[in-house]
Amino acid sequence: MTKKTLTTAAITLAAVFTTSLCAFANDTQEAVVASTNIPEAKYPKVGSDGRAYFRIHAPEASNVKVDICGRKYDMTRDADGNWSATTDPLVVGFHYYFINIGGVNVVDPSSEAFYGCGRIAGGIEIPEDSETAAYYSFNPEIPHGQVRECQYYSKTEQQPRRCFVYTPAEYETNTSARYPVLYLQHGMGEDERGWHQQGKMANILDNQIAAGKCKPMIVVMDYGNCGYIHGARPGETRDQFGATFTPILLNDIIPYIDSTFRTLTDRDNRAMAGLSWGGHQTFETTLRNLDKFSHIGSFSGALFFLSNGLENAYEGIFTDADSFNKKVHTFFIGMGTEENFGSDKISAALKNAGINHTYYESPGTHHEWLTWRRCLNQFLPLLFR
Repeated sequence: MTKKTLTTAAITLAAVFTTSLCAFANDTQEAVVASTNIPEAKYPKVGSDGRAYFRIHAPEASNVKVDICGRKYDMTRDADGNWSATTDPLVVGFHYYFINIGGVNVVDPSSEAFYGCGRIAGGIEIPEDSETAAYYSFNPEIPHGQVRECQYYSKTEQQPRRCFVYTPAEYETNTSARYPVLYLQHGMGEDERGWHQQGKMANILDNQIAAGKCKPMIVVMDYGNCGYIHGARPGETRDQFGATFTPILLNDIIPYIDSTFRTLTDRDNRAMAGLSWGGHQTFETTLRNLDKFSHIGSFSGALFFLSNGLENAYEGIFTDADSFNKKVHTFFIGMGTEENFGSDKISAALKNAGINHTYYESPGTHHEWLTWRRCLNQFLPLLFR
């Protein structure tokens, strides 16, 4: 290749980069800063069509990508070492993402940190329209509850643990009242922060309570002992994954909550629900301890019990529909229409067996936080009636 050819190629390549970066700059003029950014961070941005615009300063890097929603987008470098990329339109809701530098996924320094995928990750919210998102959005016109970070000692594990506890707005003023309790669990690779940070559960509770849609309640979010990806511990079976959580909940968490907060302690006023693996843990815990729980919810639950026949599940609990229906006041199963998690088949089997339950499908959503926000929104009005 001649020197003239090399020069021409370099000019052409520079022109392509310049054109791409100019197009990026023009496109981002109508985009808004993502709500999940750290203070003063100008990127990522979100366009009205759901595209996300990313920019990161990495002057010594040679290969940078954005890893989001199952796809890696190549980023383009400018003369100052800024790398930029634009995604295809993303579905509404919350998404974890990473910046991939030289083949290594790292957290975008412009993003708030969220625990997901078994590690700290970046996150971006692709907003819905304000009317649709109102149920999980902060409403300045209503009273708001508190989410407290609590530490307690687990005799089962012989170590301290942490949980987050939501109390309704009236808890501080109506000091003679006692409240029912919902134990709300995260999924695989997440932890006790998930429902409050990614799930916006406090806004959902505040909005429903203020509107009279659900009963004022206490919500407890604890670590489900499944905050890593299954397979990370050599030799651990599926049945062993997260199974240590049930005795901790029964022997440590519930007694701590009942002794610390003004709770109603009977089974009629105790609920449990969870997303994904938390849904699996919910069924494993509640269906074997119906003397302690009467309200049960699974959101995109990792549920496998149909494989051995409904009649054999949980020591045959579904074979006596009349008995089950008298004991369980709320039995809720939900999932997104796009995730194919099998909850529809479970619902059909339960219906055929005469088991009273509520089945909900979140339209257009996958295995993601928007599905679980919607499930929680549908579940709460059913409780403690």
